[in-house]
Amino acid sequence: MTTRTRTRALAAGDTDLKEFTERLFGHLPRADQRRWARVYLQGLLTTPGKKSVRRLAASVTESPTASQSLQQFINASPWEWNPARTELLRWLEERHPVRAWTIGQVCFPKRGEHSVGVHRRFDPTAGRIVNCQLGFCLFLSLDGMSVPVDWRLALPEAWVTDPVLRRRARIAPEAVHQSPEALVLELADSIAARTSSAHPPVVADLSRLGGAAALIGALGRRGHDFLVSVPPALAVRAAGLTPGGDGARTPGRGTTAADFARLGNTSHPYTTPLAGPGARPQGQRIHSALVRVPEGESGARGAQQIYRLFGERRPAAGGRGGTGGRGGGAGGTVWLTNMNRHRMDDLLGLVRAAGRSAAVLGALADDFGLLDFEGRSFPGWHHHMTLMSAAYAYALRGRVRVPRAQPA
Repeated sequence: MTTRTRTRALAAGDTDLKEFTERLFGHLPRADQRRWARVYLQGLLTTPGKKSVRRLAASVTESPTASQSLQQFINASPWEWNPARTELLRWLEERHPVRAWTIGQVCFPKRGEHSVGVHRRFDPTAGRIVNCQLGFCLFLSLDGMSVPVDWRLALPEAWVTDPVLRRRARIAPEAVHQSPEALVLELADSIAARTSSAHPPVVADLSRLGGAAALIGALGRRGHDFLVSVPPALAVRAAGLTPGGDGARTPGRGTTAADFARLGNTSHPYTTPLAGPGARPQGQRIHSALVRVPEGESGARGAQQIYRLFGERRPAAGGRGGTGGRGGGAGGTVWLTNMNRHRMDDLLGLVRAAGRSAAVLGALADDFGLLDFEGRSFPGWHHHMTLMSAAYAYALRGRVRVPRAQPA
């Protein structure tokens, strides 16, 4: 009873939600499609607990056929999701300055073999092989918050070469198998083509991607400023000393990114913790070095791009979350950027933006149904992600309280 009353109160007085729905989903040709888009948004905003289609429908209406109609709208109705994502992007850009485009990776645990793109892969977070979907999300990093605006689903080769699987999951003819690196690049290219604002830096976690070096080169060739976390074992070589650097501490040739982050020739004292505003300040030091990435040169033939590589190094007794004075980066993270002339404070601000985006994924899972959609059809997965992103953006307006995300 409480849920139904609360939901209907929102429906009765929230003209802003109706206008928001018309703005994002006004391209849908039929009035009933736009109505079900609003119902789905309403359900995501107000339904407690698991956000299954059945529960969303029951929260908003007493109609016995609402669940079936909502299921049809999400999974089977052939509406385009890209126009809605473009309008969401513009709606946010009109209200907030965009500080970065942040790209994150999401593992969706699944049971069985029917969800589109499901496969078995090693999940470093879980430390084991899991049955899952693999997705990538692009966030707008705004002042103090991050909002998802675009998604990609990784399709293993078996899902695009098997005609039975393609037909069962309603995979679009143009959808092909792409590497994780290609999906990250596609997200960056897509938003660059749609935005009307100046391009902010691309911030991404590439630490688990085998083709990180090639992706770094591709981002540079496209003219993106970027800050990316890279695999500690990424092969790099010294590019020279920064002014006042200590040549004796420069790692030798053929070393890895982790070596340079640990022994970089420039040391930056820093007292604001990267863990977030609630963490206890303590003495820290950022070690950085200028490097080249032999496998990811982004310039013309014969040109060699120089990057700044850095990592956080805390004292040996540096308390919780420290690296014991040995590893490079916060928790072992090594960052690489082509923004060599930026102040270290600015770069560390982008690092914290990446942390906020990771925390938002937790909020999406807990309160907006990120992991609750069954996801058997390819269009259905994209429809759900689009509506979930819209609901989260709308909630940040203050009309509906967003539970505070806790960093992992």
